[in-house]
Formats: sequence, C-alpha cells, structure tokens
Amino acid sequence: MTGASGFAGGTVVRAAVARGWRVHAFGRRPPSRVTGDLGGLVRAGVVPYRSWDVTGPGPVDPPEVDAVIHCAGTVSDWGPSREFRRVNVIGTARVRATFPDARFVHISTASVYDPFRPTVMAREHECHARRYANAYGASKALAERVAGESAIILRPHAVYGPGDPTLLPRVLASVRGRRLWAVGDGRQRVSLTSVDNLAQACLLAASGPVARGVFNVTDAEPVVLDEALRWILRERGIDAEPFYLPAALVMPVAGVMEAVFRVLRRPEPPRLTRYAVGHLAVERTLDISAARERLGYRPAPTSFRGAASW
Repeated sequence: MTGASGFAGGTVVRAAVARGWRVHAFGRRPPSRVTGDLGGLVRAGVVPYRSWDVTGPGPVDPPEVDAVIHCAGTVSDWGPSREFRRVNVIGTARVRATFPDARFVHISTASVYDPFRPTVMAREHECHARRYANAYGASKALAERVAGESAIILRPHAVYGPGDPTLLPRVLASVRGRRLWAVGDGRQRVSLTSVDNLAQACLLAASGPVARGVFNVTDAEPVVLDEALRWILRERGIDAEPFYLPAALVMPVAGVMEAVFRVLRRPEPPRLTRYAVGHLAVERTLDISAARERLGYRPAPTSFRGAASW
C-alpha cells in the first residue's frame, strides 16, 4: 500500500488488516509521525511500515506481494505542473517498476473527465478530455496511462469521511456568518465517494476475479448538492443556509484570482479556483455499473452521520 499514511490509504490499510490480510505499508511520513489507528498497528508490529517518497528510488529490498494498491499522490486544485507530474506521473511509474509482477490497483480520480462540461452518469470509456482546468486533472490522466492497460484503475469522486482533509474543510471554509456560499442553483446532482466505499473497491480490485480494467467507484446513488450541504451543516451544528451564486458570474472571478496568485507566485491556493467552481456548478455523476457487475462492488449510500466528530 502506497500513501498509507494519508487519509484514503490509511483507511484501506485498516480495512485490509480487518480482513486478515498481511499488509506492507509505505508512506512519506516517518514511522514516528504515523498517528491514529494506523500508528497503533505500526507500533504493535501488525503492519510493517517504511518511509518512501515515490518520486525517489524504490526500497532496496521490496517485499514480495500479490497486489499493490497505489494511493500515493498529490491531491490539490492548485500548484505547479512540475510537482504534480513529479509525484502523480513519475511516482506512479516508479511504483509500477518496483513491483512489476504484482497486480496493480491505481487510485485515480473522476477529475480525468472533461471539466468543461457536465459529467452526467459518465461511463469509463467517456474519458476524452482535451484540456484540464488544472495540473491535477492532467497529471492523473497521464498517471492512468503510466499505470498501463494491465492495471486496475479506480475513479472515485469527492472522497469524504472521518479524517477528510479536503471536502469537509472546503465546505466549512465557505461558511460566512449564516450563509454557506456555493455555486449553481443547488439542484445539480453529484456523485460522492465515502472513504469506506473506496476501501471496499480497493480490496475487491486487489483480490477479485478481475485483473485489469477501469472502474468508477462512488456511493450507491448520486445526491442533490443542496441536500448534501444542508446535511453537513446539521451534523456540524452550524446555523447557516446554502446561498448560491451563478457560475457565469463566479467562473470569471475565479480565473482572475488564479491569474493574480500566479503573478504574485503565491504558494497557497486562492479561495476560488475554476476547478472548484466546475465541480460544484454542474452535475458531476458517475455510472458505477461496471464496478457493480465486474468487481462485485456493493457501496453504501452517501451519509454524513457522525460528521460532527470528523
């Protein structure tokens, strides 16, 4: 397991251990900085853990494994192209070369679909984007090619759950006073992926009857954006209401903010990016029939129960 010290990777490791699997974990953090449940498993000797920045050489004596679940990567809607290529593309190539004989499960993203038009129950073969809104989507599309046709590629969308470092913080950061600022009209449907559903898909891909292929992996059904936002606010006990701005107004503003941040060479992302706007303003739904039929994937519905403690 690469990226084991991260949000999704750590969840997959714990799920594999619970199933009785022997897991070799790799992550960028040193062992002393691996915390939570995974840290406990590492310190107890249940999970062998080694530090590995996948942009560098692989371990001198890599373990013999049946399958590799490659979760390591840079996930952000802002940053220099070279960094995304270094981690997401070159890193994938290095992991592939380190374990050439193992089944290879690559965690990709729904961001490989065309960001400039709605994604309406998209099927895996519909990935024909000519350009991307940021370097992240472009790098993940290239990483899929590097993983190769013999890999199993999983495409989640908007992964959330306990420890979520991206989706929930972004929603909460959009609250100003008693308004949660959003884009569109709130009626657009979105497919979300709980981290537990993603872990289920990873284990099925690593051990199931299918040795290759591309699969969308989301929760059981899409949700309406406004309903999801209101659910999060209720669970967090926040007295606020979603307030929507038209995408035609917000997208140019996001473009200007990006340009200003580039000129100033600001390392942190602007509050608004075209990537973020594009993923909120229109429908972003994925067809998961292939995963259901070929992997045996049985995802749970979207749920934010317990989000107050995430």
